[in-house]
Amino acid sequence: MTHSVVELFEIEPAIIQVKMHDRVHKNAFSQELTDGLIQAFEYIRNQQSYKAVILTGYDNYFASGGTQEGLLRIQQGITQFTDDNLYSLALDCKIPVIAAMQGHGIGGGFVMGLFADFIILSRESVYTTNFMKYGFTPGMGATFIVPQKLGFSLAQELLMNAGNYRGAELEKRGIPFKVLPRSDVLEYAAELARELAEKPRNSLITLKDHLVAPLREQLPGVIEQELVMHEKTFHQDEVKTRITGLYGS
Repeated sequence: MTHSVVELFEIEPAIIQVKMHDRVHKNAFSQELTDGLIQAFEYIRNQQSYKAVILTGYDNYFASGGTQEGLLRIQQGITQFTDDNLYSLALDCKIPVIAAMQGHGIGGGFVMGLFADFIILSRESVYTTNFMKYGFTPGMGATFIVPQKLGFSLAQELLMNAGNYRGAELEKRGIPFKVLPRSDVLEYAAELARELAEKPRNSLITLKDHLVAPLREQLPGVIEQELVMHEKTFHQDEVKTRITGLYGS
């Protein structure tokens, strides 16, 4: 299966790779990228042979979060981030998902990767939950999954300060993920996928269901709370000014 900005590669009979390469938007969540990701995971859901998914980007971009147009539409009350559920694609996938974040993970793009079962970062790349940079509170399940995966103290810092962190810096801060040179991320992901593929598919699905059940159960309530916060914070004039003035900086 090939979408114009999302490609699926069957690396081996039991391993499939989802590659995002919207070069025009630098893997921000354009409608084309959004549709491609949803279609890709729907395709994977309907296949019975795969045991592992590798989700990755291109060059030095993993995923860049909302487009300027998309953020402005939310700010104006036209849409909500829940209209296209990208954040839980990896969590809802039956089989294990490896986020091979070889490039920058920005805002919702980083958050989307954190919902994967296995996470690999690159030392050179920037990772940020930069929602507050634009003046609105985090969405995409960030207030839930960032503390779950990084620990409360570091997550509070990332979410409130909205700073940029190189993978090498996060490694020094003790994050529980593999951090490698960018050129090694995809190869390591493939090795991990091969190890997973040695296990029976039914056992992988059963164990993932068990391990992520608390996350799946709690996430809807968190999303509702994030939407309430968005009603309080997203529609301010200052947010519109920040989106138009700071986007891409």
